[in-house]
Amino acid sequence: MSRPNGHPIPSPYVELDRAAWARLRDAHPMNLDDQDVRRLQGLGDRLDMAEIEQVYLPLSRLLNFYVGATADLHKVTSDFLGESPAKVPFVIGVAGSVAVGKSTTARILQELLSRWPDTPAVSLITTDGFLLPNAELSRRGILDRKGFPESYDRRALVRFVAEVKAGSPSVSAPVYSHLTYDIVPGSFVTVEQPDVLIVEGLNVLQPSSLIPGSHGGAMAVSDYFDFSVYVDAGENDIKRWYVDRFLSLRQTAFADPQSYFHRFSSLSDGEAVQIAEGIWDSINAPNLAENILPTRGRASLVLTKDPDHAVRRVRLRKL
Repeated sequence: MSRPNGHPIPSPYVELDRAAWARLRDAHPMNLDDQDVRRLQGLGDRLDMAEIEQVYLPLSRLLNFYVGATADLHKVTSDFLGESPAKVPFVIGVAGSVAVGKSTTARILQELLSRWPDTPAVSLITTDGFLLPNAELSRRGILDRKGFPESYDRRALVRFVAEVKAGSPSVSAPVYSHLTYDIVPGSFVTVEQPDVLIVEGLNVLQPSSLIPGSHGGAMAVSDYFDFSVYVDAGENDIKRWYVDRFLSLRQTAFADPQSYFHRFSSLSDGEAVQIAEGIWDSINAPNLAENILPTRGRASLVLTKDPDHAVRRVRLRKL
């Protein structure tokens, strides 16, 4: 992008390859083991000890700096206002496409940050719990747009994060079941004044100006983030990962008779590939192009993955 006089506009990011980023770990000790790695790894994700040491340990170190600096800023503001400083949780957003590995990223960050002495209480919430129930999506005629911004109860999500950020003693969020593909009636997860709250979801970086019907005047959940991560990869790679995951699920989650997708468990490889590619092309690809990818430039940090799922470069916002 260029200015009217032809000079390029400086990028707000500094870009580092994996080796340069890994050096920023600065000898911070590795405190996860192989069992932790297996537990944190998502279906189809490539994750090993080297990935955590070279990518996520430096990120946890940086986030620890941010947590401390943000706490100091809150104290300065409280002193200026003549108020008693209250505990304000540090909120991190994690965004990216379906099948790109953002859930794994969020879980790793939760695990690593909870081992820093300044942030022992780290809560993780996924926006799936704020999807509208299937019955309501069907009533509105948008069940086939599940995962698009309009399929969420955005007001409830914003209210939840706002209450956590305000220091409310206990805040509850609905629970979503990937087995039944729906909200679990009467089930809630409770967050109680964490040091850090991680909010993971497809569209969490959307500003209010991109939310249909908001006219830019309403608050968006991204307005409450202190830091945000976007997990990125080439679309062809993400589509392949999505199809591979769909094939694997036939023998795992889809095989459960209670699964919403049980009808797919007996598909042949060819049939499964055809259906998975159709779902990607008709739902996930448009959502990525229209709603998710346009928010990448709003992230504090972008993790870009190679075709083998390994993070190969990092972009950190500096301006």
